Amino acid sequence: MNPLEELRAEYARLVTRRWFLRQCSVGLGSIALASLLGADKALGAAPTAGSDPLAPRLPHFKPKAKRVIYLFMGGAPSQLDLFDNKPTLAKYNGKPVPQEVVMGQQYAFIRPDAALFATDFKFSCQGQCGAELSEALPHLAEVADDIAIVKSMTTDAFNHAPAQVLMQTGSTQFGRPSFGSWVLYGLGSQAHNLPGFVVLNSAGGLSGGTALYGSGFLPTVYQGVAFRKTGDPVLFLSNPAGISNPMQRRTLDVIKELNEKHLAAVGDPEIATRINAFEMAYRMQSSAPELIDISKESPETLKMYGAEMGKPSFAMNCLLARRLIERGVRFVQLFHEGWDHHSEVHKGVLEQAGMTDRASAALIKDLKQRGLLEDTLVLWGGEFGRTPMVESNPDVGRKLGRDHHPQAFTVWLAGGGIKPGITLGETDEFGFHVTRDKVHVHDLHATLLKLLGFDHTKLTYRFQGRDFRLTDVEGEVVTKLIA
Repeated sequence: MNPLEELRAEYARLVTRRWFLRQCSVGLGSIALASLLGADKALGAAPTAGSDPLAPRLPHFKPKAKRVIYLFMGGAPSQLDLFDNKPTLAKYNGKPVPQEVVMGQQYAFIRPDAALFATDFKFSCQGQCGAELSEALPHLAEVADDIAIVKSMTTDAFNHAPAQVLMQTGSTQFGRPSFGSWVLYGLGSQAHNLPGFVVLNSAGGLSGGTALYGSGFLPTVYQGVAFRKTGDPVLFLSNPAGISNPMQRRTLDVIKELNEKHLAAVGDPEIATRINAFEMAYRMQSSAPELIDISKESPETLKMYGAEMGKPSFAMNCLLARRLIERGVRFVQLFHEGWDHHSEVHKGVLEQAGMTDRASAALIKDLKQRGLLEDTLVLWGGEFGRTPMVESNPDVGRKLGRDHHPQAFTVWLAGGGIKPGITLGETDEFGFHVTRDKVHVHDLHATLLKLLGFDHTKLTYRFQGRDFRLTDVEGEVVTKLIA
């Protein structure tokens, strides 16, 4: 008997009448209860053998965007040094912030009466739209007419981990599905040889960890797949020595057959995830090396991004993001940690903008010239803002920095039905509070889902007796952002 027949025989031996009755003694009661209470499964029937949980699906209505590239600036960029120019801060630089502005706000590292702190960066109006941008963003200035700047973002979270989790999942609690997972759950994927949700990280660890791209209580087939910076994009993608492609294919066929029988018996969506993962890994053995081989990109394209072959960077990840969506990937998440400037904010902003500004703008230019920007949503931003007051603490070696600021921060968006060349929202003269067109994180998510063709109140998943959604129980679509 050959090894394949031995595996089939062993499986048949295990599935005996006694085993079946033992399972049913509990299982039939569970089935009846589920019928009465309503099964906690995704919309539609449970996966069946041969079904594809990532098959493309239609949204609620005709979408303006078909895919997403999310450039997440972990650590929280200083909006006051990049986007939100406040001449009043220069006028009162070094003086205590008025108490009526602070209104009892507590901070982790500075006193509420800390001195106001003006930026050293110069601002100027860019493009025909006249968007006011810092000199730290010379490349973004070149695409000012293609982006929408939102200066009036607010969040509920004060510290990095919960704020990052809220920005990515719509909740400060761990265990909720990420934005990318919701999109994949709702739309499926058009990529046959690559994951539908890919994660690229260019700098440092993330306070929110893997929860930022996890699937939470959704089936794990919808979670993000993190690509490595060097070597194979995914571990163990290459065959070990002595394993030929035909041998591997025969092994996978047997494993698939056993998994499909198990899936047909119990209907667990995680088994469909397992089947999909094995098959995807097999296909990626040829597709992944082709993806990361940028040797066929023109010298002009590489120069525009600032990408160098064989050198991991944010620039390389932006270029890979474009290549991924060209191959049908639905959601590409770029993480770039390094914006947490509690000390020497001017120096820190220069360093991080130097790593990210050129490639971010190049991505917009590249997508536009290839006809991809029209139906690709691009989002850039962090988890909250930075204070208008200075953070200085000689005991811990901090000076001329800014603390966390949830009351107001800035993001920008482009493509996929976003109205280009606009600046939405205002903050007060100190940049402390939003004074016009406040946009909460839930409002941003509701708007992005709208552009992807979803009513955010109806894209739900039943878990533990409740219908959950990305926007929790809040969120209003920001119509001023939609073209």
